[in-house]
Amino acid sequence: MNITIVSVGKIKEKFLKAAIDEYSKRLGRYCKLNIIEVPDEKTPDNASEKDEEIIKQKEGELILKKIKDTSFVIALDLKGHHITSEELAKKISTLSVQGKSNITFVIGGSLGIAEPVLKRANYKLCFSKMTFPHQLFRVMLLEQVYRAFRINSGEPYHK
Repeated sequence: MNITIVSVGKIKEKFLKAAIDEYSKRLGRYCKLNIIEVPDEKTPDNASEKDEEIIKQKEGELILKKIKDTSFVIALDLKGHHITSEELAKKISTLSVQGKSNITFVIGGSLGIAEPVLKRANYKLCFSKMTFPHQLFRVMLLEQVYRAFRINSGEPYHK
């Protein structure tokens, strides 16, 4: 299984890099992991709605360029499905059985994900109605993907 995470923005904080490195290492025994960062567009403090939409579109274009045509795309979106860790594990397992060996998760920037990227997505997933920094969210996503593989392998995990 190939798991790709396309994320807007670079990780600057050492503690987040360390967590990402740890989960990347752990996932190595279950899948081939590829993390792709696309640059975030700077949003001025007084940006209008139109300015924000232009920024999202630019980020969206960069994201779409990184998604393989054959990939099953899961966009992390506030309007997505709320599922449990066990349901995510089942989703990944089902995709694998269906021959979908390339899964791409998309984490948008601070303004969210552009509409063309959401249209490209095969599935939309929401972790919570709360807002999280997209840098921290990458760690949370990696942890849940790792947990999903452990569940699917019948290995112990914290409930």
